[in-house]
Amino acid sequence: MTRAAMLTLAALLPATLVAPVAAARELHVSVNGNDDNDGSPSNPYKTISAAAHAAYPGDVITVHAGVYRERVNPPRGGESDTKRIVYQAAPGEHVEIKGSEVVTGWAKVQDDVWQVVLPNAFFGGFNPYSDLIHGDWFSPKGREHHTGAVYLNGEWLTEAAALDEVMKPVGTDPLWFARVDAENTTIWAQFKGVDPNEQLVEINVRRTVFYPEKPGMNFITVRGFMLRHAATQWAPPTAEQTGLIGTHWSKGWIIENNTVSHSVCSGIALGKHGDEFDNTSADTAEGYVETIKRAIEHGWSKENIGHHIVRNNTISHCEQTGIVGSLGAVFSTVTGNTIHDIHVRRLFTGAEMAGIKLHAAIDVEIRRNHIFRTCLGLWLDWMAQGARVSGNLFHDNLGQDLFVEVNHGPFVVDNNIFLSPTALLSLSQGGAYVHNLMAGGFVVIPFDARMTPFHKAHSTELAGMHDNPCGDDRYYNNIVVERADLSPYDEAKLPVWMSGNVFLKGAKPSKHETDALIAPEFDPGLKLIDKADGYYLEFTLDRAWIGEQARKLVTTDLLGKAAIPDLPFEQRDATPIRVDTDYFGNKRNEANPTPGPFENPGTGQLMLKVW
Repeated sequence: MTRAAMLTLAALLPATLVAPVAAARELHVSVNGNDDNDGSPSNPYKTISAAAHAAYPGDVITVHAGVYRERVNPPRGGESDTKRIVYQAAPGEHVEIKGSEVVTGWAKVQDDVWQVVLPNAFFGGFNPYSDLIHGDWFSPKGREHHTGAVYLNGEWLTEAAALDEVMKPVGTDPLWFARVDAENTTIWAQFKGVDPNEQLVEINVRRTVFYPEKPGMNFITVRGFMLRHAATQWAPPTAEQTGLIGTHWSKGWIIENNTVSHSVCSGIALGKHGDEFDNTSADTAEGYVETIKRAIEHGWSKENIGHHIVRNNTISHCEQTGIVGSLGAVFSTVTGNTIHDIHVRRLFTGAEMAGIKLHAAIDVEIRRNHIFRTCLGLWLDWMAQGARVSGNLFHDNLGQDLFVEVNHGPFVVDNNIFLSPTALLSLSQGGAYVHNLMAGGFVVIPFDARMTPFHKAHSTELAGMHDNPCGDDRYYNNIVVERADLSPYDEAKLPVWMSGNVFLKGAKPSKHETDALIAPEFDPGLKLIDKADGYYLEFTLDRAWIGEQARKLVTTDLLGKAAIPDLPFEQRDATPIRVDTDYFGNKRNEANPTPGPFENPGTGQLMLKVW
């Protein structure tokens, strides 16, 4: 081709094809930087927010060691999974982003009680000490609670209901109380045996730490940070759900390798948008149905929302949820997270507290998480269609490890270790419970009259509404111990399939059970041991459990279809399910798989590292 022909061809091509493409940049942030800099390694920005405003799809923001006290509000997102905007802590460097500010100038009132007076201008346009926690399905237990908090050396004090409580001798949990007038905010706090002016004392000043003000900020990665101290509001399924970090009705976020802690309500929020109908649902199922309809009008679809990855984070000390998501978590993956100490202070209550609480976990994978010391481990509430809960470790949860509420299936719960006093609360149909170790009790509700949605396959599109009769569940190849009792399924309104399960130490099978191994006198001696290098499960296994029965490999064909939506149990890419690996990822014996989460781990007394 001649040069003239080439020039003619170039003139005919769209401008987007011949215009030079800007190279992706790495922008740097340092506590010693300046926001007037250009973000280069030698001239870094001082704040993450300045870098956020300069970043465009494909750029990486690298934040260097230090404490950054700001709320990061990304003004834009990436364009695709391969052209995202990445926020990352510099490798090997300790980076904290906090929603708190340091407060000094405390004056001693009496004994261990100190006081500080701050002008309201200190808080800007948001004062957490006049911001009451409220919302649908929230119960304050007869007193007021604020989104503010006081921290001594990183740990929070407890809000008192009245000032006179603070004036009493310090108890197990040191207290604080605040009063806001037209000009000032006064905080009283108990600092036992220390001068707060010689310690690190911080107070909440920001609603969130990393959260876009506008929805639709897609394809953002947040990696490697310590994210702490946020004045988060209650996150019901019927209102905008904010967390210490949150995606705000977006698509394609990756939140990984972070430490998230000390959020007054929720840690990570994958939830819905806000509108004028927030918190107007009168705590009713009908109100949530209307919320779903409005979400569809707001673009709730597989193309627009969800597909997030939340992995390898440590989430703790949040008083509502570790991870929350109403509608906005669809098609997401939650894996490798450690979630603990959630709603353990129990100052307030409601219907939305758990280590993970998701509404509409459509095609969500919850895999290989460690959830303990929570009020309730995992709560899948409404529309967990296509969800898979696989290979998780639950223990020491005050409530049930798993609560499935008014879901119609199909969903799969496989290869999990349930060790809390209550393993399962079921108020759903269309579940498959496969190769689990279930040491806690069962609660199976016979019927719930609420009309709740089911969807077309792998879609948010509504296919119908149905009430919630008991049944249409499958139990295959589980080990069930002591407190577990499947006999409530004897009265199920829908068919039930149970086969290949092992019942130990008095655990009770259902009349629907076939090919069960029942050993009421056998005590497996389950014991979870916390060692320096991880958690170990000690137990005894009898080889007879493997050899005396012929169990089937659990597949899509074996599981059939969930009755109400009339859909098969399959993976979210519509390919068949084969539960052919165990808790550790080892291949199962397809001719006769071992019951429980571990494939042929040996016999006699065993100790396996499970986390």
